[in-house]
Amino acid sequence: MREQTIAYPYAKHDTHLEQKEKRKRRRRKLFQENYELYLLLIPALIHLFVFSYIPLYGIVIAFQEYTPGMPFFSLDGSVKWVGLKHFKDFLTSPMAPRLFFNTFWLSFLNLLFAFFIPILFALLVNELGDNTFKKFVQTASYMPHFISTVVVVGMVLSFISTKGIVNIFLGMFGVPPKAYNVLPSAFPWVYLITNIWKGFGWSSILYLSTIASIDQGLYESAKMDGASRWKRCIYITLPHMAGLISIQFIFAVVSLLSSNTEMILLMYNPAVYSTADVIGTYLYRDGLMGGRFSYGTAVGLFVSLINFTLLFCCNKVSTKLTDWGLW
Repeated sequence: MREQTIAYPYAKHDTHLEQKEKRKRRRRKLFQENYELYLLLIPALIHLFVFSYIPLYGIVIAFQEYTPGMPFFSLDGSVKWVGLKHFKDFLTSPMAPRLFFNTFWLSFLNLLFAFFIPILFALLVNELGDNTFKKFVQTASYMPHFISTVVVVGMVLSFISTKGIVNIFLGMFGVPPKAYNVLPSAFPWVYLITNIWKGFGWSSILYLSTIASIDQGLYESAKMDGASRWKRCIYITLPHMAGLISIQFIFAVVSLLSSNTEMILLMYNPAVYSTADVIGTYLYRDGLMGGRFSYGTAVGLFVSLINFTLLFCCNKVSTKLTDWGLW
């Protein structure tokens, strides 16, 4: 018995070493089989490191009173450190509640409507029987994505002006003309519709490619069992899309405080600030154009931390509920 007790730990240690060696051989074999793919990743990793990670040292100005030309670090006392002053200034600013509400509301509308429309569109396109018409619908839906945002916003502003096509159409039903481009209550819906029109076709590509990868034998078997198109969609198509939908939903939730600043900047004006002014436009107007670089960096860092927290929490919840996540 004593010999067995003494030998057991050594046997267990040897087994552990063998498993460790097997894992090393497995990793080595995996690298040898896919080294071409790793080589292709090198330019992307270099780009990411140079343009995304190296500039991160500039975050320190969020804790300084920085002016252009000053060093980020100095031993002669020329750098004025202010701690969390800029964060406190933003959170106690009278603009903060409106900025947070507008950013969240516009992003929530986008999540509520724009997130599900590409999924529905992909399901409908998949049900089209005529391949020629199917390709035409897909191509037509992709085209707005390739139109410049400046052009799209210019078209939309001309459509919703007092003499635009929207007022002409509504005038046929006796609705008096309105300048929707200066109407605060109309801005969220104009922004939402424009965002959907420009992006739903392009966003549906991932869902269409996922549907195309589903084994057609599953549909044939279900059809032979008498399953209708609706049931085939519910029990075959959607379950195969669940992973992609979960990941896309995580990204959508994370962007609740990151609305489409470029489009809003082009679309809004002082008359609609009450519903259109978001954190991104405020940073551009007050931080960049106003020369308050430290303040703008602090606000951007604060929003990034909130977004990362949302990403971590949503990924945890998604992993537990659906077994799908980013990591």
